[in-house]
Amino acid sequence: MARRKKVYEGKAKILYEGPEPGTLVQYFKDDATAFNAEKTGVIDGKGVLNNRLSEFFMSGLNHIGVPTHFIRRLNMREQLIRQVEIIPLEVVVRNIAAGSMSERLGIEEGTPLPRPIIEFYFKDDALGDPLVTEEHVIAFGWAQQQDLDDMVALALRVNDFMSGVMLAVGIRLVDFKIEIGRIWDNDFQRLIVADEISPDSCRLWDIESGRKLDKDVFRRDLGDLGDAYAEVARRLGVLPSNVTHAAKPHLIN
Repeated sequence: MARRKKVYEGKAKILYEGPEPGTLVQYFKDDATAFNAEKTGVIDGKGVLNNRLSEFFMSGLNHIGVPTHFIRRLNMREQLIRQVEIIPLEVVVRNIAAGSMSERLGIEEGTPLPRPIIEFYFKDDALGDPLVTEEHVIAFGWAQQQDLDDMVALALRVNDFMSGVMLAVGIRLVDFKIEIGRIWDNDFQRLIVADEISPDSCRLWDIESGRKLDKDVFRRDLGDLGDAYAEVARRLGVLPSNVTHAAKPHLIN
């Protein structure tokens, strides 16, 4: 596909105008960031893996009736997506205490939560994406109450799907982040899952060993991030079982 006009560039992805109105091309970079981009690096092949893994999860959600922006994968690093109006919130679902929740509340990391807990964070890098309440969201007009209800319902459905998929391959879904966008059919608004779902946006722990298979490997200097992501891809059937990250991953169509 011929390169088109760049629409937006973030830490891990670039968006280009799509071939048809209402579409975009999402390109996955090899860049890795942590602590609001205070720590950065380049992980060879990471964008290829995340493109394929996000396709796997988004396609699965579409299949069970959870709407997403994903249309199809175009090549090793790009996918065609629907253009949406992104709600400026990160929606985090937590099943087990970890990361900032453990730090904020003094809960030991690894403690199972009594139920999935949903948190909202305002998307603003300059502010460090602060945790906000539903009152903040409504008062500042980022979303209406019906939007919030729909976002919670979407997030819980994603959690059910992702938890089951991961459990089947021996991985515990600790928590994850999604973004949600608005699309319009004439005057009717719908909310759909957008951005990406990949080890960049999830905490994934091996059930037996507790080994981390997500971006905490990079955050905490726990080993090779590419190997961790490739392990997730292998277990899900996205990569052949005999492929290693060092061998440069070749993806299954």
